[in-house]
Amino acid sequence: MDLVTIGWFIAGGALLVLGAELLVRGASRLATTVGISPLVIGLTVVAFGTSAPELAVTAGAAYAGQPDVAIGNVVGSSIFNVLFILGIAALIVPLVVAQQLVRLDVPVMIGSSLVLWALAYDGLIGRLDGLLLCGLTIAYVVFLIRLSRRETADIRSEYEEAFGQVSATPGRVLNGGLVVVGLALLVLGSRWLVDAAVGIASGLGISELVIGLTVVAAGTSLPEVATSVLAAVRGERDIAVGNVVGSNILNILCVLGVSSLISPAGIAVSTGALTFDIPVMTAVAIAVLPVAFTGYTIARWEGFVFVGYYVAYTTYLVLDATSHDALPAFGAAMSWFALPLTVLTLAIIALRAFRARGHGNLT
Repeated sequence: MDLVTIGWFIAGGALLVLGAELLVRGASRLATTVGISPLVIGLTVVAFGTSAPELAVTAGAAYAGQPDVAIGNVVGSSIFNVLFILGIAALIVPLVVAQQLVRLDVPVMIGSSLVLWALAYDGLIGRLDGLLLCGLTIAYVVFLIRLSRRETADIRSEYEEAFGQVSATPGRVLNGGLVVVGLALLVLGSRWLVDAAVGIASGLGISELVIGLTVVAAGTSLPEVATSVLAAVRGERDIAVGNVVGSNILNILCVLGVSSLISPAGIAVSTGALTFDIPVMTAVAIAVLPVAFTGYTIARWEGFVFVGYYVAYTTYLVLDATSHDALPAFGAAMSWFALPLTVLTLAIIALRAFRARGHGNLT
């Protein structure tokens, strides 16, 4: 890595931090002025904005005939968003999860993962598949907007008390401007970082699928990292969690949908992605549900587990890409010990929470 690349990396990181600050500040106050909850803002405005790098990279890769980078970016970003971003945010401060996320948005995220798995089963995400994914995107966003309009005046008052009174028209223009500028800085900063990282990884001879699942996925998810972590620090927990869940839904439905429409021959899905990475993405989405269900909180220890699994997943990809001798032992340890233990732990916690709520309802 030369000094120029280091300079781009540092400049990109600085833009990400500044962009995240402006985006979170503008989005939270914009929610107040238009009477929409921060959760819905996080699921739509912020999620669309932070998913812009994924859309740019995936669409460009699909159009250029690099399907492994395209599918790897979306799948890898979805895994990274949940395991790493939610994990880091929960380590900073335990995340209180809104009931809407548990009852609606996390199931939609799981359903989107299953839909992708089904569409990719034949090894290709074609234009008809893209139309279906784009249609589901529109339906989801319209439903969220209609749902937000049902909020009562009491809830809006609560937001105004929390975030402060802002005059209607000037406030909307100012905060909307902060959102736009913040998004632009996030996209530009992530682009600089991704370009440098991809060049380095390619020079090391790593496959396009692994690059897409790791370097590109992490790079295009940097806006989500900056936004969710900063939102958690600032106490905007609805935006922190809603941004991750919303981004995952949009990555699958919108990013892949649009990219498959503009690709000359659709997006081919490799056997490796179909048999390993997409199932991992689906399992990760499912894992959010019991974690969030237990007290509607993602605790610090759960965040630690999430980050640990992301490290393990990345380690597996690197060992597999380099055909390392430790791969069989590592895979066996994960398959026969770590994963079953985690599933058992989550099942016990969820069962206890369910029983506790049952007893609470009886009393």
